[in-house]
Amino acid sequence: MRRLFIVRKDLKMSTGKISAQLAHCAECYWLHLIQKNTNLCNEECRADFVIDKEIWDEYINGSIRKTICQAKNKTHLLKAVELANELGLKEGKDYGLIYDACYTELTPEEGDGTCLTAFWTAPLKDEIAHAISKKYHLYQD
Repeated sequence: MRRLFIVRKDLKMSTGKISAQLAHCAECYWLHLIQKNTNLCNEECRADFVIDKEIWDEYINGSIRKTICQAKNKTHLLKAVELANELGLKEGKDYGLIYDACYTELTPEEGDGTCLTAFWTAPLKDEIAHAISKKYHLYQD
């Protein structure tokens, strides 16, 4: 199984900024599971969700691979969404987008003052992840 992360190259983010965007990518799969399955909280919160046995086993054994690719620009990044949808993947469950709040390096591009920086996936079968990643090069400085 594989997690795929695609980061925009045209934004010329610093190494630290790219690292932060990748950290957001890595967290989003888990955050979406927690947010969708958390009961209202007061002093304590409880999240109950089911994870596919294969995903659980591969996370616990540390065998889920991560691939980081680069997109030339926003349009190229959004192609990953089209490919994911064509493969039957669901946004917010199987993949998602990262929008930076533009507090530091980036200039807002979206109407809400954010900037689209990256695409992430949940753990996918290698052949499904490859069907998306084959349209992208591995990230390079």
